[in-house]
Amino acid sequence: MEETKRQFFTALAITLVGVIAGILLARAALPSATTAAASTEKPGAAKQVDVAYISRAPTDLPPPLNRNYPATVDIYLEVREVVAEIDNGTTFTFWTYNGQVPGPFFRVRVGDTVMVHLKNPASNTMFHSVDFHAVTGPGGGAVSTQTPPGQETSFKFKALHAGIFVYHCASPHIAQHISKGLYGLILVEPENGLPPVDREFYVMQGDFYTMWPAGTKGHQKFAPERVGFEDPSYVLFNGRFRGLAGEHALKAKVGETIRLYFGVGGPNLASSFHIIGEMFDRLYTQGDLLSPPGRSIQTTLVPPGAAVAMEVHLEVPGDFILVDHALVRAIEKGALGTLTVEGPENPDIYSGAKTQGPSGGSGH
Repeated sequence: MEETKRQFFTALAITLVGVIAGILLARAALPSATTAAASTEKPGAAKQVDVAYISRAPTDLPPPLNRNYPATVDIYLEVREVVAEIDNGTTFTFWTYNGQVPGPFFRVRVGDTVMVHLKNPASNTMFHSVDFHAVTGPGGGAVSTQTPPGQETSFKFKALHAGIFVYHCASPHIAQHISKGLYGLILVEPENGLPPVDREFYVMQGDFYTMWPAGTKGHQKFAPERVGFEDPSYVLFNGRFRGLAGEHALKAKVGETIRLYFGVGGPNLASSFHIIGEMFDRLYTQGDLLSPPGRSIQTTLVPPGAAVAMEVHLEVPGDFILVDHALVRAIEKGALGTLTVEGPENPDIYSGAKTQGPSGGSGH
């Protein structure tokens, strides 16, 4: 009983600190002489990067578990405060789990006992923690992982619910920690697993807040007042401006069925996720893996702190564009990627010559 009370009051204290920090942030967001002066500042040169490419590869996720019994699973997170390119020629100081955005994709089974280990190196400047939405317990684990630089913490939980769940930092100011890249996904497989597919991909959207707009070269400074206004400079897939295009695009073949795990770290904006030229043949709304999936869905709304899975059967080749269908975010702020599908044409389903629009684009 005493331990339960202690955990409750610890969680309450963390919440109150977050609320107070939020009030201070809102006050900081109000126009002031300081804010006005800062707006005239010019960005400095891009900094030397600690991480060559911040975006976690969409193929960087573990395979299906293929076991029909519960187990004890250890998962490891190390918070790394690093400088990386948010766009070509533009650097930003990210806060990351294990050095990339998003953090690692974890895969466990319902009934598993999960041991979470969090390390905050002495070289970091801030307390950090982790809150797993898959956890039944105080703060989703954040109560047990408020970790100062130079220390490590841990906790264990029982995976009671199958689904796709977000995890994120929950140290004050929580929105700031998330907006610098501290989020990821954990999949809790049902007892019988998921239907097999040919390929799986991992993509997360987040909003990033900098002093200068997207496209500005040099080192971007974090702008806390923009967090308070919910006015991001960048809206990104996997932490980089159009970071899942070109050589980093998702790749598949005609005739394959793919499954895409898509989550929104936030901290503020929901995503209207859409693949131009495809539909979601099956959509597991809100990460619910036990209910019958939706069928033939064009666009899905994913709130901050939520995740979905969608399956797409690929009938024709081409480049299929991933966007947040609040399209300014895709075109101007960077929430854009590509699914490149190779294979034979299928004129019974689609045929037509490619044309160029006035800006060199096509589609949406």
